Amino acid sequence: MRLLRSFIALLGVLLLATAAMAQEIKVVYHIDSADTQATRALRNIRNHLDVAPKTGIIVVTHADGVDFLMESAKDPKNPNIDYASLVSALRARGVRFEVCEITLRNRNLKKDQFILDAEFTPSGVVRIGELQARDHYAYIKP
Repeated sequence: MRLLRSFIALLGVLLLATAAMAQEIKVVYHIDSADTQATRALRNIRNHLDVAPKTGIIVVTHADGVDFLMESAKDPKNPNIDYASLVSALRARGVRFEVCEITLRNRNLKKDQFILDAEFTPSGVVRIGELQARDHYAYIKP
């Protein structure tokens, strides 16, 4: 009977470990300055997915971080870098890009000024908090 209990306990531990390993890794990238973070973040995300392609990634932008998701946005340090094409390639790999609607109101921006790959969230900061606390996303700020 003791051996059976030990076996059942070991089996339970193995099942929990297997379930934990099978869980999808989820990451939220936080961008609040397009000039200093966008190119680096997009490169980091591409590298992230190259190594761990099943990672669920959401990019949440607010303040000046929304700028790289606007139509015709380019890297100010390297105008050959067109953000829309980089974002589109990452969207094709499952990455979501969210823009804070409070930022839109504060900066008098309209949703139609953004690329089609952009989604919108009522508050970028609240969204990041929810993803971390409720949905267990790891947090990365490039």
